[in-house]
Amino acid sequence: MIKIVRAKFHGIRVTGADLNYHGSITLDPEQCALAGIYPLEFVEIWNKNSGARISTYVIFGEPGSRCCVLNGAAARTCQKGDEVIIAASQSIEPRDLYTVKPKVLTFHPDNRVDRVLCYDVYKGETRDFDFRTLDITDGEAEATLVPVPIQG
Repeated sequence: MIKIVRAKFHGIRVTGADLNYHGSITLDPEQCALAGIYPLEFVEIWNKNSGARISTYVIFGEPGSRCCVLNGAAARTCQKGDEVIIAASQSIEPRDLYTVKPKVLTFHPDNRVDRVLCYDVYKGETRDFDFRTLDITDGEAEATLVPVPIQG
């Protein structure tokens, strides 16, 4: 088994930090649904401003709010306006990499979704496990090839 990214928010900005809340990260359920992130799911959070890396669980805020609020102890790791990466993961067998298509959302500074991307692992001409990023923002996939140094 290997641990892989299953869904990701890349570059969402922190809209608040509430030290006295009972814990977690509060996210917009509409954005979570678009990426495939579930309530109570554990996620990794990486702060691009400070380098802080934490793990916590997701709770849903107000639909359409574009919120990203760190609560409880997690509030000590981020400040309003910090840019973060949020990743959900899962464990799979390497052979299943071909069927998993993680969605990645990128964001504008006001937390509107900018792009919807999809990671794609496929059998390439020179290696069993090749990688590309597909832009599915407008429903039409446009591949950007990225080499991966792994032989199958």
